[in-house]
Amino acid sequence: MGDSTPLLPEINSAESEPPLLHKHVPSLDSTIERCIGDFGWAQFLQAFLVSFSWFFDAQQTFITVFTDAEPTWHCTQLDDPNNSCHSASNVCLLPQNSWAWDRPRHTSTISEWALQCSPSIVQGMPASAFFMGCLIGGLALATLADTSLGRKNMLFLTCLVMSLSTFLTAFSSNIWIYSILRFITGFGRATIGTSALVLSTELVGRRWRGQVGVIGYFCFTLGFLSLPAIAYTQRAHSWRTLYFCTSIPTFLYCIMVHFLVHESPRWLFLRGRKEEAIATLKHIAPINGTSTKTPLTSSFFSNLSFEQETRNVDLYSAIKVLVKSRWAFRRLSAVMAIGFGVGMVYYGMPLALGSLDFNLYLSVTFNGLSELPASLITLVFIAKMNRKTSLLVFTSLSGVFSIMSVLKGTHPIWKTLQIVFELVSFFSACSALNVLLIFTIELFPTCVRNSAVSMVRQAVVLGGVFSPMLAAAGRINGGFLSYGVFGVFGLFVVCLQETRGRGICDTMDEEEYKQRDSYL
Repeated sequence: MGDSTPLLPEINSAESEPPLLHKHVPSLDSTIERCIGDFGWAQFLQAFLVSFSWFFDAQQTFITVFTDAEPTWHCTQLDDPNNSCHSASNVCLLPQNSWAWDRPRHTSTISEWALQCSPSIVQGMPASAFFMGCLIGGLALATLADTSLGRKNMLFLTCLVMSLSTFLTAFSSNIWIYSILRFITGFGRATIGTSALVLSTELVGRRWRGQVGVIGYFCFTLGFLSLPAIAYTQRAHSWRTLYFCTSIPTFLYCIMVHFLVHESPRWLFLRGRKEEAIATLKHIAPINGTSTKTPLTSSFFSNLSFEQETRNVDLYSAIKVLVKSRWAFRRLSAVMAIGFGVGMVYYGMPLALGSLDFNLYLSVTFNGLSELPASLITLVFIAKMNRKTSLLVFTSLSGVFSIMSVLKGTHPIWKTLQIVFELVSFFSACSALNVLLIFTIELFPTCVRNSAVSMVRQAVVLGGVFSPMLAAAGRINGGFLSYGVFGVFGLFVVCLQETRGRGICDTMDEEEYKQRDSYL
């Protein structure tokens, strides 16, 4: 990292005891807490503004539930007793003049481009392209927030790409251009949640880190809930209107991020940009009033000396560092395996709501509402919850109720019970995802934290890509090989160490020293 200003007080390099374990040497985490206090209004306002990006992220993730839904239809020759339309359930088997859509053709991509008889792979291409964009974007952009761009710039650029591509999607002339633009949208939004989560939690101390992280989950839920509301009010208009309504606010939000959001002082210190980090701390601290533990004077900052990360975590090398380090690779493999299982339910169930014999707007609303108690439970109990136990419980519950939701029953009440089982399973998946992301933040040091969280989120998306195939397998074997597999992935949590109440490290060396010390 070149001529970066050191990050921790220097001591005699000949001493056998590592610098970060010297009993008189504060860590970067404790130093920043001394400067700006444990938590205050400045951090809250910054965290809320940053976390609001999840609102727009949720909209683009689930927007195709409405824009690509197959509209209902009706028979046009009602007085013809010989008309086979009345007994048919598939319009592809009927003459074109014997049926018509209930609403104008432009209300859905399926009806506008006459895709109702196209192969399922063509109908699902936009959604698949979006998730493929998420996967590739996550891999391509994962380390930029840890290296050259930083958290703030990464958040700004990804939101900007998502807003512009969403706006252009409204002008699509066919399914192929539409799918390409959905791919670009997915590529852009891939790291929004990761950058927002890491940036917001790096502004506060360990006591409030979990609670601040949950703000993003609430914003995601609100964005999810906004979709059925917007879609219902625009149900008689073109599907393009939904993309217009979601792209313009996202662009305005990008402007706010550029001018109002501060970069993470932890990341700035690690990159050797000490003066910028000090300026950020000075902007945040005055609003905190009495919560400030240390006066932010020039002399206080001028007396600080820091030791930078000894590894060269350069562009795209953060993932290499994670893979080459034995303890980091073990942790990353475990949390990614859990994330893959979470994604099967978290993305798979909402996107499959159109196949249920239930009102689409109400189905999406109920799923969105089920995220609220999940976020509330995480917010209230995250400080008291053991990460390992919580993940194991939530993943097991989701696996059990997922199996029950795909079982078949003959009693009329079974359809209602299936929806209840689906909601309980989705609620458990939401809770598991909330805990998993906070757990990942606490497991990895600052220099690679954004990359690690991004990899976990991509594993969640990958699980969402595979969920339709597992659902099809479940229809054949009774459900166990579908969402029931999700509960098995939760067992990987036994490979991880508990992090509740544990301070976060800033460098790979510091984390290794702490591990070595714990075994002594």
